[in-house]
Parts: sequence; C-alpha cells; structure tokens
Amino acid sequence: MGSCQRLLLFGGASFRGGCGAAVPSLGRRALGCGRQLLGAESEALKQRRTQIMSRGLPKQKPIEGVREVIVVASGKGGVGKSTTAVNLALALAANDSSKAVGLLDVDVYGPSIPKMMNLKGNPELSPNNLMRPLLNYGIACMSMGFLVEETAPVVWRGLMVMSAVEKLLRQVDWGQLDYLVVDMPPGTGDVQLSVSQNIPISGAVIVSTPQDIALMDARRGAEMFRKVHVPVLGLVQNMSVFQCPECKHKTHIFGADGARKLAQTLDLDVLGDVPLHLSIREASDTGQPVVFAQPEGEECLGNFNMAFAGRLLLSSGFSNI
Repeated sequence: MGSCQRLLLFGGASFRGGCGAAVPSLGRRALGCGRQLLGAESEALKQRRTQIMSRGLPKQKPIEGVREVIVVASGKGGVGKSTTAVNLALALAANDSSKAVGLLDVDVYGPSIPKMMNLKGNPELSPNNLMRPLLNYGIACMSMGFLVEETAPVVWRGLMVMSAVEKLLRQVDWGQLDYLVVDMPPGTGDVQLSVSQNIPISGAVIVSTPQDIALMDARRGAEMFRKVHVPVLGLVQNMSVFQCPECKHKTHIFGADGARKLAQTLDLDVLGDVPLHLSIREASDTGQPVVFAQPEGEECLGNFNMAFAGRLLLSSGFSNI
C-alpha cells in the first residue's frame, strides 16, 4: 500500500496536486498511525515465518513396498526425459530379471507414459481401495494419463495438481518393487519439491541435450536436487549427434558434448550418450521402447542398454539390493 493510499484509508484527507502537496495535520497523525500498524503487521509476519521455519521440512515417508526411488528430471521440456525414464526402467529390469521395476509418471499436465508403454484403460482398485498399476513389458506403470481422457487437457490450478500428485504417490498398490522410476515434469516447481521432500529418493538422473539453452536449465535442475539433499546420479546427454543414414556423416545439431562439459563442471558422471535417431522416435511413438524392440541396435548399445543401467546402479551405491 502506497503512502497516498494509507492516508486516504486512515486519514480521510483530500489532496490537490498529488502526493507532493502539503499533508494536513490529521493526515500526518493518520500516517503515523498507519506506519505503526504496518510495523506491527511486519513483526507479526516475522514471527509467523519463524514458527513455520522451525517446523522444518515435511517428514519423508517411504512409498509402501518400494525399496529404491530414482527420479528422471530435466530443467526444460522436450529433451527426451520421458523417453529416458521409460527405457531406463526397461534397462533396469533387463539388467537383473529378478528385480521388480515400476514406472510412475507425475507429469500431470503432459503424461507420456501411457503411449510410450502402449497402455490404455483405467486402473482397478484393490480391496483396500488403492489403484493397481497397469502392466506391460514386465513394468508396473501408473500415470495421470490412465485417469483422464487421452485428448482431455488437465486445466488445474496448483492445489489440484498437488492433490493429484499426492494420490499418485500414496494411493497406488505397487506390491513389492526393487526400483521405482519416476518421470518428473520439466522445471523446478511445486511438483519437484513436493516429491523430493515427501518421499526418500535414492537419486536423480538429469536429462539434457547438448544445447546451451537446455544445459542452463539442466544445471538449475541439478542444483535444485542438491539443495533438497537428493543425490544426483549423473547426466544423460540426449540427441547428442545425428548420423545421416545415407552417407553416414555425423552432425551435432544441438552442439557437441555440452552435457559432458556440464557434468565435469558439476563433478557428475555421464550415464548415457544417446544419438538423435529415427528408430528411437518411432519406437516411442508406437509404444515399443527401443530397449524392448531393438536391444541390440546400434542406437541402443552403450546408451539405454544394460551397460547404461549398470553404470547407473554402480554410481548410485545400491547395486546390491
């Protein structure tokens, strides 16, 4: 509230010539009273802030039945985060068939997991009224895309989104999982903070293209996880190079080795270096992820395959669960 507004509210004085005009004595007294009130209000806000801060962060509660949670995140959309999350889940399962793996899509506004995993339908409810994940390729999946029409936009404000995320975290019957891969929405907003602060996370994987604009946001994403004490397992450099299928010439469309340089700056590992390849895009669009459809393909080897999963598990420190 400006000084003119405070005077009009408390003093009832009229002004000619704007706020630069002389202030009547009644207005001066009212102004002093207004400042006292504002000072008292400011002190009350400080006390309230101190009380809130003294409570600390919300206490983390594990997801029932889940041993390790790995989040896949990016600072910017469109860099292949969901593709990485899907193929990482499949790679973890392929790395050790005895391990149970789940995939949770908390990108409420743009859920991609149903299409990429070739899943449709609504989840059934368990006897204790929990949603049962849908299953394909041996991976248990849950997404907001199973709960709304495929073409329906999710036009929700923040509180509704947070309520939906809470349900996806707490009202799903995962059974017993060794790994739960969480596909996060892009950015560093409410959803990322809520997930990071409410459940224990074993580590985060950051996905970025080599482009400078994407790397700026990827760095912000990595720093956010560090601030909330979530270990960053490493970076995945996606769309790193394009090789012409005819002449085999390689072109770095988004720049060369940008994510590798960022990883060195942040003292992180590069977990995968994924090319810009037609088959990866086609596999995602047809609901047959490349790790499942072409596990021995050139675009998969050394990137999304079992070596990728192995490097992830070794860097995370929970390879022997």
